[in-house]
Amino acid sequence: MAIRIACADDAAAVHAIYAPSVTHGVATFETSLPGVPAMRERIATRLAQYPWLVWEHAGEVLAYAYASRFRERAAYDWIAETSIYVREDAQRHGIARRLYGVLLEAMRLQGIHQAVGVITLPGEASVRMHEAMGFESAGVWRQSGYKLGRWWDVGVWQKTLQPPPERPAPVKPFAVLRDELALRELLEGA
Repeated sequence: MAIRIACADDAAAVHAIYAPSVTHGVATFETSLPGVPAMRERIATRLAQYPWLVWEHAGEVLAYAYASRFRERAAYDWIAETSIYVREDAQRHGIARRLYGVLLEAMRLQGIHQAVGVITLPGEASVRMHEAMGFESAGVWRQSGYKLGRWWDVGVWQKTLQPPPERPAPVKPFAVLRDELALRELLEGA
């Protein structure tokens, strides 16, 4: 088992893990498969600013987690949205909590103060996992998305990663953090 930074070569495995959520799930409101080239581009683009991590076992990617920009306005720089997907046959083995924990710590190392998880409701397993990780319910967006023939509510869960200082330093881009000892130690200890 290894938790590591995603790379372009992971795009096919990541796409395969994501596909069931697109085609017959509601963990994402995306309704058409993006394709492997688009997934490769998403990984590369996101890694400039935010972490994208994979859980690899015996040469296979079983899960991935990433952070992304919460909102476009500059005042939101210190909050990021998190996402995690675990291959269907690898669920219920503690992978999500361990991988998510490393993702959250990498975000903290960047200087991000708040993490936000957005969950299609009822989403009991995701709610339990987020709450076990210290997230708290921050509200519900009613009938936010229409997929698979019905309207879905979306819940927002929020976690403070570190207290925000009165005058925060800029968030460190992940492209910079990835070369630092603190991140290497985090990944090696995972």
